[in-house]
Amino acid sequence: MQKPTDTGTNRTGIATSPLDSPALIKGAREGGKANGGLDPELLLAERASIARAADPIGTVPPPASLKGVAKTILEKLEGHQPTVFIDKLGQRLAYERTGVRLYEALLAKFDAADVHEGGPTRTEIEEIRNDELAHTLLLRDAIKQLGADPTAMTPCADVTGVAGSGWVQVLCDPRTTLTQCLDVMLGVELYDTASWLLLVDLANQLGFDELAEKFRDAHIDEEAHAVRVRGWVQTAVIGQSGEQPTPLEKPKTTH
Repeated sequence: MQKPTDTGTNRTGIATSPLDSPALIKGAREGGKANGGLDPELLLAERASIARAADPIGTVPPPASLKGVAKTILEKLEGHQPTVFIDKLGQRLAYERTGVRLYEALLAKFDAADVHEGGPTRTEIEEIRNDELAHTLLLRDAIKQLGADPTAMTPCADVTGVAGSGWVQVLCDPRTTLTQCLDVMLGVELYDTASWLLLVDLANQLGFDELAEKFRDAHIDEEAHAVRVRGWVQTAVIGQSGEQPTPLEKPKTTH
């Protein structure tokens, strides 16, 4: 079976037809002029004008109910902008929910792949998937604690959903390999790690010490995920190049 790194019939580069390349370049230049040849500065100005006039991508919904919300929580939110915290919690919830789906898709890639030494095991992928699920439930409960609705789509959650759709497409495309999907998951985990750290800082600033501690544990989990996935990617890519990969230190976990 042909592999992505095999030399094949890829004809996308201009160098595949050096005799035709001058005509292609000329056609592209003339085509730009024929279509108006819009000045890039004018295009930027128009985009900025539209952005200034546009409505927001969404708003934070009102609290589902303030009944039963602890008085201490209300006091902590007084004088602050609670919608910012709720929006970021909603974003993290959407991200972790997508993470569960991505690792479910990665399991299918694993089952279809010929995994080499140093690559992931099914158990390891399942462990990370289970961590993502636990983080999802943690965020759901945190949002409920604030009297908000965890099923509501906040603006940042909406943006995250759109951004994550590309990752889902890669993981679910039958043509992509396990290594290509792990490469995507490395980016997902690195972003996840930074985002949890931001949420820890925000919870601390608002005085939610207990939540901040739980979020810090989740951040530690994600750091371990990133180290583990980076090791899998490094082993796969260097191994495919014909070299011997250097063993990485096993990541530390809280489990």
